[in-house]
Amino acid sequence: MEAHLIAIRRDIHAHPELGFDTIRTAHIVEHELLRLGLSPQTGVGKTGVVVDIVGEQPGKTILIRADMDALPIQEQTGLPFSSTYPGKMHACGHDIHTATLLGVAAIVAQYRSQLKGTARLIFQPAEETPESGAEAMIADGVAEGVDLAITLHNKPELAAGEIALTRGASTASSDEFDVVVHGKSTHAARPHMGTDPIIAAANLISQLQTIISRELDPAHSAVLTIGHIHGGSTHNIISDSCLIQGTVRAKSPESRAHIEHAFKRICAGVALSLNTRIDVNYQRGVPR
Repeated sequence: MEAHLIAIRRDIHAHPELGFDTIRTAHIVEHELLRLGLSPQTGVGKTGVVVDIVGEQPGKTILIRADMDALPIQEQTGLPFSSTYPGKMHACGHDIHTATLLGVAAIVAQYRSQLKGTARLIFQPAEETPESGAEAMIADGVAEGVDLAITLHNKPELAAGEIALTRGASTASSDEFDVVVHGKSTHAARPHMGTDPIIAAANLISQLQTIISRELDPAHSAVLTIGHIHGGSTHNIISDSCLIQGTVRAKSPESRAHIEHAFKRICAGVALSLNTRIDVNYQRGVPR
């Protein structure tokens, strides 16, 4: 069934969908599961798909999960199955995950007579967004009665056929922040008549990095990344605001909480020291 799964993956890759808008992808999943003689449930967690494959012998329930959504990125790979939707791309490989789990469904269904217990396969929307498809599907009951849950993520640096396992936490939490530094606009030749938010933003970025390098135990991995900064619109005007956006990732609840507290403390300190106003929107991903 390799060629069939590759065709599905490439079809999904060419038609990426964001967040909870995975309607076409969910329809493909539903169609494939029905073709295998299974009885999928759709609309779980808004646009998720769930199917239970019940073995002929009693046993526990294992949940296996794949995500379906893409990212708001313009594809530039030049592949023959590149995204046909401007500004959307399966840059994280969820198209692979979805096709993989459909392959799992085919195999488990084929060996149902040997299965002890139930395999619950879930196809989740909105893995990449702050509004979480995982939370929505759990709220709709997909985790009820489950004894063990597993998932996977593609890892391009591994050779095909290799699997990597991690003892303990394998992936970090992911929190997002939007910071707006408010100053006072003025002409570049008269900086004393305004307040420069870009200078404040530069100081803020430098100080935020000290949270990881000077406040956390080096044995407890975490990372703070500034992914986007924007301020001003021309050469000779000091802007009235500067936007900073990024993410924070940590592998322990303690580190995660410390980073958030220190982040807000530093923002308040920079605002006070450089006579600006700093608005912080710090949004936790799941688990909250």
